[in-house]
Amino acid sequence: MERDFLEQLFRLAVDAAQPDRAIAANLPPRPAGRTIVVGAGKASAQMAAAFERAWPHPIDKGLVVTRYGYAVPCRRIEIVEAAHPVPDVAGFLAARRMMEMVSGLSHDDLVVALVSGGGSALLPQPASGLTFEDEQRVNEILLASGAPISAMNVIRNELSAIKGGRLAALAAPARVVTLVVSDIPGDDPSLVASGPTVPMAAGRAEARHLVSLHRLQLPAAAEELLASDSNPAPLPSDPRFAHNSVRVVASAALSLEAAAEGARATGIDAHIVSDAVEGEAREVARVHAALAREVRTRGRPFARPALLLSGGETTVTVRGAGRGGRNAEFLLAFAIAIDGIAGISALAADTDGIDGSGDNAGAVADGQTASRMRAAGIDPRLALADNDAYAAFNAIGGLFVTGPTGTNVNDFRAILVR
Repeated sequence: MERDFLEQLFRLAVDAAQPDRAIAANLPPRPAGRTIVVGAGKASAQMAAAFERAWPHPIDKGLVVTRYGYAVPCRRIEIVEAAHPVPDVAGFLAARRMMEMVSGLSHDDLVVALVSGGGSALLPQPASGLTFEDEQRVNEILLASGAPISAMNVIRNELSAIKGGRLAALAAPARVVTLVVSDIPGDDPSLVASGPTVPMAAGRAEARHLVSLHRLQLPAAAEELLASDSNPAPLPSDPRFAHNSVRVVASAALSLEAAAEGARATGIDAHIVSDAVEGEAREVARVHAALAREVRTRGRPFARPALLLSGGETTVTVRGAGRGGRNAEFLLAFAIAIDGIAGISALAADTDGIDGSGDNAGAVADGQTASRMRAAGIDPRLALADNDAYAAFNAIGGLFVTGPTGTNVNDFRAILVR
């Protein structure tokens, strides 16, 4: 029963971030000239379909890149599937075509950019001096580093020919309207998909600092570029962006509010801890577990029954050889921290339906999860040390599988304390 309740809250959160609702309420005025639609991200195909349904005017050209298995039928906008989280040639070729598509436009033309999380990997286009293989390797290093997504995207921006507003700069003097489904803690649109149409405030010096801070050993060509002044990113003050606009049309904050309202309708008091949680998944889990134990054993800071909600994006520093995304890892550490405590249950999942590279959105757990794992022959602490949360939850039927949801506002965590 607790699992059904938590899964229903997840569905409410995802429904609140569906592109149909978000796009229809944020359409730009019709241009005097052509309308070009571009986009990238895990939710971009659904955004494109929603835009086609809502836009009553002609669409002259359209190209959107999404993850393999995430395409949906569109009539006027071409959907290309490519690899995520490590880029492949399909994404590389689509990015090149997209850059050509927005070049040579006029003041009368409109570019609508449909951007969502995952677009950084789906629009690979290395800066001059880097190879495509260099960009692939940079992504692999960043994904294993434990760095927050915002830091990864600042670094990616400096090594790219399309990110950090460069795609919008190519479209000038056409007006660019960017509609964003945000998966970034804090909802900075320049960091979603590394901002192909939105320039970043952070620059080369910040990227160098982040590489040093996270002790990243990048390919030689990437290190050389970061040490130089070549491939400068356009600044937010660049006059080419003067007539552009950016709208965050869906975010973790809105989804968490929808889940909270759903819980309150059943008589359970809901509390949004934060919509911008970052940090190592297992460490964030221990903090959440401590809060849940405090509510359960002492009735503070919230009286029981209580629902604790949080969003954002945790990270995993890969140390072992196992399998499991950040939400499963969070929940495995959480299960260990509440081992044997009754009255606490939790769900952690990625709102796009895929946790890392697995087929699950996340997992569910309670105070008996760790003991069930041990009964199945799995030591949960050893599984955590090996980054093998997927196998641990799979052994006890604890995986939460949804398939692609059509949106992406990052992690969703719901902890019920009775």
